[in-house]
Amino acid sequence: MFNYKKYTEIQQILEKKGRKTEIIAISKNHDLSQVQEAITNNVKIFGENRVQEAFQKFEKIKKENSSITLHLTGPLQSNKVKLAMEIFDVFHTIDREKLVKEIIKFPDKLLKKKFFIQVNTGKELSKNGVFPEDVPSFISLCYSCGLKNIIGLMCIPPINEDPKKHFDLINNLKNDAGLKGLSIGMSSDYLDALEFNPLYIRLGTILFGKRK
Repeated sequence: MFNYKKYTEIQQILEKKGRKTEIIAISKNHDLSQVQEAITNNVKIFGENRVQEAFQKFEKIKKENSSITLHLTGPLQSNKVKLAMEIFDVFHTIDREKLVKEIIKFPDKLLKKKFFIQVNTGKELSKNGVFPEDVPSFISLCYSCGLKNIIGLMCIPPINEDPKKHFDLINNLKNDAGLKGLSIGMSSDYLDALEFNPLYIRLGTILFGKRK
């Protein structure tokens, strides 16, 4: 069941802080019925981690409701780019040259999309993302390839470390690069993330409950 009360509470927190941050309701691994319940409660921004699952859930929804925005918040395989470009509006996990070169094969769709570069702030081997020191050169690569509508940076801090340290790092990288904003903050650390005025916070468990 979608927790609309909690969703409203967080929206009120954003308003009190004077933030323009938007909530991405992370609906991955949750039933279509929960997504539809959230839409009934005027939720318009959703996040999914898997391309095929997102397509199955949202293809009909997006055709019938043009106000729905779908964000890809999980890793994107190069062989899934074509399908992903059909269904997603915002991509949060751009992190390698091969992926960039696959995305630019769809110039007719490219201009309508927005992109975040994923930064591996903790340099964890188990996570995707560009290392912090490589962010400037990777942005230059994206621009040179023709991927120019990059609006910000995204990260997932290590579980056992203070997230603020990583949010501060990625915020400085964003400022140095002259990008618009950040995609930071999840159910466990979104209040810390709000100190850095992100464009988006990505909330799953706190809104939909534990995933199946």
